[in-house]
Amino acid sequence: MSTTVETGRAAAEDPSPPGKRRRRWLSWTVVTLLAVWAVVRIGGLETGSFLTQLMTVTPYGAGLAALTALLSLLRRNRPAALAAALVCAVMVSVLAPRAFGAEQPVANGAPLRVLAINLFGRGDAATVVDLVRRLDVEVFSALELTPAEVERLDAAGLRQLLPYRVLQADFGATGSGIFAKYPVTELTGLFTPIGHNMPAATLTLPGGGKVEFVAVHPNPPLGRMEAEWNAALRALPSASPSTVRVLAGDFNASLDHRALRDLLGRGYVDAADQVGKSLIPTWPNFRPIPPIISIDHVLADRRVAVRRVEIVDVPRTDHRGVFAELRLP
Repeated sequence: MSTTVETGRAAAEDPSPPGKRRRRWLSWTVVTLLAVWAVVRIGGLETGSFLTQLMTVTPYGAGLAALTALLSLLRRNRPAALAAALVCAVMVSVLAPRAFGAEQPVANGAPLRVLAINLFGRGDAATVVDLVRRLDVEVFSALELTPAEVERLDAAGLRQLLPYRVLQADFGATGSGIFAKYPVTELTGLFTPIGHNMPAATLTLPGGGKVEFVAVHPNPPLGRMEAEWNAALRALPSASPSTVRVLAGDFNASLDHRALRDLLGRGYVDAADQVGKSLIPTWPNFRPIPPIISIDHVLADRRVAVRRVEIVDVPRTDHRGVFAELRLP
């Protein structure tokens, strides 16, 4: 008898049919999870592998929040629709500025054209050399660079275009290298690489100007490597008032990661972000799967002006490349 009475009271308190109550519960569950996501992103609170990886797809979180708001509104759940719309607005507030270029500093120094590509050990050498020639690249950061790939690049004509180099080619994903149009000197002791090989070099420009350049490639923040990934980004050198530094490569990080934003806060700008192209994804670049996240970057001293950025495709590698035309101070 008591069970019958309690059931009757519950029905009286919530006259909605069971299906509608389940849909409301589902809507509020999704909204709550999205709200936690937004708080973690805004506060830079990501810890551990899962949340760190989740931050990479924050642009899709904003889209999911917008869809949740629309569906909740269609189901006449206005409170949930409003909450989802607010979450969407919070996410969009950190994403929207990336679609617009920023005002550039006055920089009347030499131009520097930079290309960064994770070659996956097998990127199409002819395409890479054609990009170097067409874009008049002066320094090329090559990640996942194998000895065989170096031979293929040189056979395709890279040695004639970029004869100077500091290479730490290796088998698998470990190898990296810097190819340059102008003389380079290997720079040791600038920082302690963590993860893959990350060569550094001083590039001497015509006229005597110098730029310090680092080919960046930490391990991805997967599982236990998340702590190592954070340490690798912290270990990268800060910008220096006495020299111009450029960091280019596969950071395995997006602008939605606190670790990368902290690095930018140490005196750098993201070239793609400066011209409104940082939302263009660079990985994974397999066909027919389109790229979904932006983890390849050219970071430059904030005194450097960014004139142009192109996101380029190279067959047989899972990354898109980033080209940046810089003007030095």
